[in-house]
Amino acid sequence: MDALKDRDPAHIGAYTLLARLGAGGMGQVYLARSPGGRLVAIKVIRDEITDHPEALARFRREVETVRAVRSAYTANLIDASLDAAPYWLATEFVSGPTLSQAVGERGALPPETCRGVFAALAEGLAAVHAHGVTHRDLKPQNVILAAQGPQLIDFGIARGVGQTALTEAGFAPGTPGFTAPEVLMRNEVGPAADVFALGATLAYAATGRPPFGMGEPAGVSYRAVHEPIDVVGVEPGLAALIEACVAKDPAARPGLGEVIARCGVRAALVEDPFYAGLAQLAEAVPQTPGAAGAVLRTPTVQSGAGLPTPPAYAPVSPHDLPTAGAAYGYTPTEMSRPRAPRRSGRLWLAAAAVAVAAGTGTAFVLMAPGDKKDEGSAAGGGKSTSPATSESAKSPTPAASEASNGAPAYAGDKIDRALWSSATGKCQLPPEERASNAFMGSISDPDAPGETSQTHTFDNKVQIGFRDDGTLGSKGPYYVTVSVKPPHDIDPSTGKPVEGLLSDNANIGYLSKPIDIFGGSDPTSWKYVTYPDDFRSWIKGKPQPSIPLANDPGDWTVEFHHIRTPDDYTSIMCDGFTVK
Repeated sequence: MDALKDRDPAHIGAYTLLARLGAGGMGQVYLARSPGGRLVAIKVIRDEITDHPEALARFRREVETVRAVRSAYTANLIDASLDAAPYWLATEFVSGPTLSQAVGERGALPPETCRGVFAALAEGLAAVHAHGVTHRDLKPQNVILAAQGPQLIDFGIARGVGQTALTEAGFAPGTPGFTAPEVLMRNEVGPAADVFALGATLAYAATGRPPFGMGEPAGVSYRAVHEPIDVVGVEPGLAALIEACVAKDPAARPGLGEVIARCGVRAALVEDPFYAGLAQLAEAVPQTPGAAGAVLRTPTVQSGAGLPTPPAYAPVSPHDLPTAGAAYGYTPTEMSRPRAPRRSGRLWLAAAAVAVAAGTGTAFVLMAPGDKKDEGSAAGGGKSTSPATSESAKSPTPAASEASNGAPAYAGDKIDRALWSSATGKCQLPPEERASNAFMGSISDPDAPGETSQTHTFDNKVQIGFRDDGTLGSKGPYYVTVSVKPPHDIDPSTGKPVEGLLSDNANIGYLSKPIDIFGGSDPTSWKYVTYPDDFRSWIKGKPQPSIPLANDPGDWTVEFHHIRTPDDYTSIMCDGFTVK
C-alpha cells in the first residue's frame, strides 16, 4: 500500500482514508477506517468516467454482485454510494499478500500448498456460482492469501446468469493468459470459464511463470486459444489437474467438486507451514492517515522444514504478467476505451474489431480507390493516398526474391484458424502480435470505385493496401505479407470446396509476396496487392495458384502478417470481405 497523496480526499462518506491500496482503469482503492474503528477497502470510481454509461452500469453491477455473494471466500459489502458522484463501495478489508505478490517474492509454491490453494479457490468459486454469478476475472492479482484462507476479490466484471456482457465490440472481458478460449472467441461466459482461469492461476502458482508466456496481450491470448499451458516441472498429478481445467473445450473441463476431490486435501490450509509463512509478506496497517509503507513481520516459524526458501531463479514480478496488478492486489478491472467517433467521408475506423483482448491502437481503413480525402489522422496519423499515387506491390522491393539482406521471398503454408464473419464484422481470434499504432490497412474493389467491404459484395478482384507513418522505419525493414483465405477447405485438384465437406478453412490461405512496408521512394506511402493476381499458396516451397473468388462464395478472411522468414510470421491485423 502507498501513502495518500495531496490530491486524495481526507474522507469518503463517513470513512477516514488511511492509505492507497491500488488503482486501475475504473478508479482508485483506499484503505479506510469507519467511525467505530473498522478497517474497510473503498473503491471510488474516477471522476472523468462518471458520465460514461457503461462505467456506471459496470460499477452498479459490481455493487449488486458483492452484495449478493456472501461467502467465507469473498470480502463482504459494508457500504456503497450510488446516487451521486463520487460513486464508491466499501468492503471488508482483507489482510494478506496477493498470490501474485507471494509468488513474485517467494517463488513457486510447493505442490501440497498448491493443492490446498487449488481446493480452497475451487470451493470459493463454487460458493460464488451458487449465487448465480461468474467471476470472469480470476487471476493471481485477484486472490488474497489471507490468514484464514484465500479470498476472491474484484468482481468488477462479474456477471449473473442472464445478464448482458458490458464489454465493447472487439474487446473480451478478463485478463490475457487467464481468459478462456470461448470467452476470447465468442464471448461465451459461464462457470467453465472460471474453471479455466482457476487452472491458469494455479499454473502460475506452481511454476512462478505466466501460464501462457509473456509479451503482447494479443500474443498471450492467441497462445491461450491454441497452445498448451506451461506446466514444465510441475508434479505430474497436479499438472494433469491443471491441464484438465484449461482444456480448450469448456465441456471437457472438470466441475469444481471434481477439482476439490482430485486435490485430495487432508488438512486445513492454515496448518500448512509454507502458507502460514506467507503472512510475513503482509503490510502493516497504518494507524493514521498517510502513514503507509511499513512492513509487518510475523514471528519466524521455528521449524526449519516449513520455512519458505528463496526461489532458485529470479521470480516473475507482477509486472511481468500479461497485465500487472496494482499494489496489494486491489485492482479495479479496466474498462474498454470509449469508441472513437466516426469521421465524415469514405474512411471508417474499425479499431475495436482488429484486436480482441489486446486493446491496441492499430487501425483498419475501408477505403475506396481514388478517395483522396486527408482523413488519415483519424486512423493513426497517416495521410491516405490513391492507388495511382502510391507505391504498388508490383514496384521493385527487397522482398521480390531472396535478397542479400535476408528478406523472405514468400510465406509458407501453416495452420490458421482465424475467420472473419460478416455478421459480426470482425475476426473471432486476436492477432498474434501487436503492430504499430499507426499501421493501417484497406480493402476495396478495383472494379467498383467507391465500394468497400462494408457496403459491397465482391465477385472478381480485391485490392488490399497497407501503410505506416514511418515511426518504425528507423528500426530497419519491416516485411508484411497478406493472406486471403476462402471460407472453406479447398480441393487443389478442382480449386473448389472439398465436395461433401463444407468445413471451416483452418489453413492460412493464399499469400502475397512479402513487402517492406517502409520500402520504396516514399516510406510512408500505401503499398497494394490485388487478389487473385498477386497471391499464391506455398506448399513445401512450391507455389500453387490462387482460386477465383467465385469458386467459394461466403465470408473470406484477410490477415496482415509481420514476416521474418518463410516459416516465421505472425498476424498483426485481421478483417475480411464477402463474395457473392
